Amino acid sequence: MPQPRQARGTGFTADVTVKNTGPTPLDGRQLGFDFQGGESVTNAWNATAAQAGTRVTVTGAAHNASVAAGGSVSFGLQANGAPAADPAAFTLNGKGCG
Repeated sequence: MPQPRQARGTGFTADVTVKNTGPTPLDGRQLGFDFQGGESVTNAWNATAAQAGTRVTVTGAAHNASVAAGGSVSFGLQANGAPAADPAAFTLNGKGCG
């Protein structure tokens, strides 16, 4: 789950790690979640982020789109607004996850 790492004026940065706990690789990666307090993504690294309303969709960059079985990949986000609460309603490739 994205966790604020450093407050920056009226925004924050977050380091995000996606871990594959399954027995097979994940080919491609699209993580979705909802911000809870009006935050808005302004930048991402090692991924591409898009936002529609409160919903954020993050797609893995070509160099880290797949996740090996038992492996993990990381990316970062920069956003405006102060996090009011932890993001919610996480999905990975369209399926609910925690």
